[in-house]
Amino acid sequence: MSRIVTLGAAQLGPISRTDTRSQAVSRMVDLLHRAKDRGCTAVVFPELALTTFFPRWYFEDQAEIDAFFETEMPGPETRPLFDAAARLGIGFYLGYAELAVQDGRTRHFNTSIIVDQSGRIVGKYRKVHLPGHAEHEPWRAFQHLEKRYFEPGDMGFGAWKAFGGVVGMALCNDRRWPETYRVLALQGVELMMLGYNTPIHYPPVPEHDHLQGFHNHLCMQAGAYQNGMWVVGVAKAGREEDCDLLGQSCIIAPTGEIVAMAGTQQDELVIHDCDLDRTREIKENIFNFALHRRPEAYALITERKGAVVAD
Repeated sequence: MSRIVTLGAAQLGPISRTDTRSQAVSRMVDLLHRAKDRGCTAVVFPELALTTFFPRWYFEDQAEIDAFFETEMPGPETRPLFDAAARLGIGFYLGYAELAVQDGRTRHFNTSIIVDQSGRIVGKYRKVHLPGHAEHEPWRAFQHLEKRYFEPGDMGFGAWKAFGGVVGMALCNDRRWPETYRVLALQGVELMMLGYNTPIHYPPVPEHDHLQGFHNHLCMQAGAYQNGMWVVGVAKAGREEDCDLLGQSCIIAPTGEIVAMAGTQQDELVIHDCDLDRTREIKENIFNFALHRRPEAYALITERKGAVVAD
C-alpha cells in the first residue's frame, strides 16, 4: 500500500529591497513550470517569499513597514501565482507578511498558506515562535526585528486534508521547537511544510555560526523521526542585502533521513516521491503515541514557560 505525493522544495535565491513582488512571483511561476515538467503535486516556497527579509532593518515609519505586508491574498501582484498553479494543476505553500484588520484593529503576522491544485487557499498559519528582538540594537551587523514587526500567531498549529494526506505548516524558528512537531503529529499530520530565512551569522552567539547548517537539519530530522512525518523545509538563500542566508532546502523522510537537498544558494527545485504511508512505519511502531506516550508526566510543558531550578 502506498500514497505517493511528488513534492518539490522550491528554494529561492536572494530578493533585493528594490525587487518588486511581481519579479518575485515571476521567479516562483518559473519554478512551478519546472515542477509541472517533473510531475510535482505540490511545491513549498520559503518564508516571506515575496520580499527581501525586511526585519533586518530598523524602521520608525509604520507606513514604510506596512509596505512589506500583504493586505489581501491573492492580490493584484500575487494573482499570477495562483492562476499559474490552477492552470498547471499544482498546489503550493507560500510564506508572506500579512496585514489583517480584526475588530477594527490592525494586526501584523508572519503567515503561510496552503493552496490546492485548483488555486484555492485551503489552510492558513501564523508564526508562533518569533525570534529576534523588539528594540533597535545598532551594535548588530544587521537587525532581526521580528518581535517588533509581527505579533505571535493566534491560530495555533492546524492540520488540513490536502494532496491526499494530512498537512501541517510551520515557519522558520518554529522548526527549532519540538512542541511544533508534536502538536501537529497529535492531529495526525503526515507532512509538514515549512519555509525559512536563516542568517548564517548570529550576532548574540557568533561562535555558533559554523553550526547553522547542522542545527538546521538536526531539528527538522529529529522532528520528522520523533513524530513520523515528512518534512519539507525550504530556504530563501544566498547573499541578500549583505546578509548571508542559509540554503540547504531539503525533503526529510519520516525516518529522519534527508532524501533530497538543494546544492546551490539560488532558485532551485529539488523533488522527491513521498509515500505518505511510510509515516506508519514510525507511527505504528517506535513512536506509537497511543501505546507509549505518558502525557500525565508532561504537565510542565504547558504549565511553565521558563525553566525553574528545583531546590
